[in-house]
Amino acid sequence: MGDSRPRSSDAGNCPLSKLRYRLIALGCAVLLAACAGGRPAPVKDHSSGVRQPTQRVVRLGDTLYSIAWEQGLDFQTLARWNRIDPPYLIKPGQRLRTVAPVSPVHPRNRPRNPAPKIAAPKPRPRSRPSPAPRPQRASRGWVWPTTGRIVAGFSPRAGRKGIDISGKYGQPVRSAAAGKVVYAGAGLRGYGKLIIVKHNETFLSAYAHNRKLLVKEGNRVTRGEKIAEMGRSGSNRVELHFEIRRRGSPVDPTRYLPSR
Repeated sequence: MGDSRPRSSDAGNCPLSKLRYRLIALGCAVLLAACAGGRPAPVKDHSSGVRQPTQRVVRLGDTLYSIAWEQGLDFQTLARWNRIDPPYLIKPGQRLRTVAPVSPVHPRNRPRNPAPKIAAPKPRPRSRPSPAPRPQRASRGWVWPTTGRIVAGFSPRAGRKGIDISGKYGQPVRSAAAGKVVYAGAGLRGYGKLIIVKHNETFLSAYAHNRKLLVKEGNRVTRGEKIAEMGRSGSNRVELHFEIRRRGSPVDPTRYLPSR
């Protein structure tokens, strides 16, 4: 009798084998098509950091001093970053850098064999540390800018960069020391009608929330001279917001004003 089992040459004719081959071929074709014509998956930026602005556009009424005050910078530093010489004139539309410029080192300027760093000798500890220098007080020219009760004290952590003094509507506001008015206007948000006085290359003072300004930019003022009238511009109560800044940084005014 002849052998009825399928021979090896007839194995490919088995319906099951043909289905298997077709499935494998179809899978390979789909894979090749995906590799050849598929688009790469989009790359998403998951960074949540917000970049701080590095420039400030000058608006009408701005001065270099007001922008430095707004940015919390020393006016001399801001002028140096932007290569502005005295008398520090700026114009609307001008862009001012508000961060320190980066000065990359060119490869040609890099020393090939830099000298090794030698640690400086540690200073000997003193037996008694010298006390910190006290700030200048009224004997150096400071007086209270107005009369009244302090209703909010100096607290940088709480966002208070000066002191708030209560008073009556229209009450005199006086310059705390002799100097030059470098800003008089209402362009700084949160200050209302504001006056900034430059006393020297180190100290400036500010008088905010006034009802009326009695001086203009460029005016010279003496210690105790009336420069404004107390009001509530930019505030929900009648008060004077008074600040002193030393090289651009807010300091506690009560440390410089005479004791009451």
